[in-house]
Order: sequence, then C-alpha cells, then structure tokens
Amino acid sequence: MIPRHTAATALLVCIGIIFFCAAAIALFTFFVAQQASNEPGQYPPQVTLSPEKLTARAAIIYDVIEKRTLFSKNASEPLPLASLTKLMAAEAVLAMHPADTLVVITSEALRSEGDSGLRAGEVWSLRDLLMLGLVASSNDAMAAAAGSAGNVVEAMNAVAAHLGLTETYFLNPTGLDLDPETSGAYGSAHDVAILAADFLKNHGEFFEATAKETISIHIGERTIEATSTAAPLLSTPGFIGAKTGYTELAGGNLVAVFDISVGHPLIAVVLGSTHEERFEDIKALIFAAHEAVLQQP
Repeated sequence: MIPRHTAATALLVCIGIIFFCAAAIALFTFFVAQQASNEPGQYPPQVTLSPEKLTARAAIIYDVIEKRTLFSKNASEPLPLASLTKLMAAEAVLAMHPADTLVVITSEALRSEGDSGLRAGEVWSLRDLLMLGLVASSNDAMAAAAGSAGNVVEAMNAVAAHLGLTETYFLNPTGLDLDPETSGAYGSAHDVAILAADFLKNHGEFFEATAKETISIHIGERTIEATSTAAPLLSTPGFIGAKTGYTELAGGNLVAVFDISVGHPLIAVVLGSTHEERFEDIKALIFAAHEAVLQQP
C-alpha cells in the first residue's frame, strides 16, 4: 500500500506539471501571436489610386522582385502597342545575335517611317542601332536591326509565347500601324510589364540609356545625337528608364522602370492615353507607389 502522504505528493506533482505545461502552451501561443502581429506587411504595399484619375485606358504597377501586381486598370485588355513593340524586337534580335554584330544599312530599312540620319551602305553595330531605336524610338534604326535577324516577327511571337504573354502578338518590329484599322502589335499592360521586366534583367543597359537626355552615336567620322523620348520623366524619383509609344490607333503608350528603394525596381505601364497625358499618367502611378511606401507603418 502506498502511504497517503506519498500519493498526495505525487498528485500535487502531476497537477503542477499540468499547470506548467498549460502555462508554457499559453505563453508560446501568446509569443507567436505577438510575432505575427509585429510582422511588417508586404513591401512595397498595394497602391491606392482611383482609376478615373488616369487618362489611360489600361495601366499597371508591377513589382519586379516579388512578381506581383500593386495596381491595375484593365491590365489584361489587349490594346495597340505602338513603339513599345521595339522592346520585343530588341529582345528577339539580341537572342539571335550578340550586340557587337555589324549590320549594313539597306535601302529597305530606310523606307520605315522616320529619318534618324542613317545612310544606305553604312555599317553600324547592332548595339548602336538598338540604342537609337529604343532611346529615340527610331523606326528606321529598329527596322535595320530587325532586318539582320531573318524572320524577326516570328521570333518575337516565339519569345512572347515563351514569356507567357497570352494577350500579345506582333505583326511588325516597329509597332507602326499597318493601316487605319490594324496596329503593328497588340498586347496588354500586364504583358508589357512582364516583357519590360525580362528586358531589364537581360539588357538593362538599353533601359538605362533612355534615362539620359541625349546619347551620342559615332559612325565613321560623323556623330548622331539622339534625344530620349522619355525626357519628361528624367527628374522623376527613382527613374531607371522608359520606352514610349504613339500612333493614331494606339494613342499614347509608355512603360517606365523606377526604384521604389535601392535595388527594388517597379514597372509602370499605361496604354491608350494621349501623347502628353501618358507622361502625367506614369508620374501619377510612380508618385502613388512612393506615397504608399511612405504611409506604410
């Protein structure tokens, strides 16, 4: 028979263990809850901006690092791309040839709308042609670059399929309208953001060149000065680079890359704005993104 005092002691020990375990569990639960409540929200946060404040028909802010959308307005609607098409043309050409490839300028390339100072028979590097095509949005420079790559339109659509751009397809490498009812390319704001993110990762030097007011290209003994079509954005906080686009069918298009913090780029896209308001729309998106970060607890 177990003595009464021994049984009582054992009972008290068991009760103590039970209370200790219960207290430990409660303390652990409290600690976990506190940790959860102290964890910061997603960075950068979602952007609050009334879609009606944008002239653009479609828009998006896309986080390159986190691969998520922070703001959207009709972002999946396919619309004419105009010269935003040149990003894909450059991507496709550079997938086939290194940037130091030499290209002979043909008369056919010079038939494209625009006169950027190219001369038939000249020899340019592919890098210089793409710089002129993207910084100054030169149609003849991009046509010359694309002419070095065989069936570039087929290659452009293949890259689009590879990137999962389901609302995007291309009919020419410049984005110029084919006729009053047919654009040279169509795509959604979301697809343009994905394309821009990929181009930034693979060929960032070309985006960065657009953040300069002018660039100088030396061809033999002459120099071509190219002015950036993104000039109205050069003083925008965190600005990295941009590509503009405009045709009668597309209206004003623009894709811009900017840092929300050091090494954390976001991409803003507007489609179907006007020639002037596309810049105001992009600035509104960029400032709304910065404001959202400032207001984050």
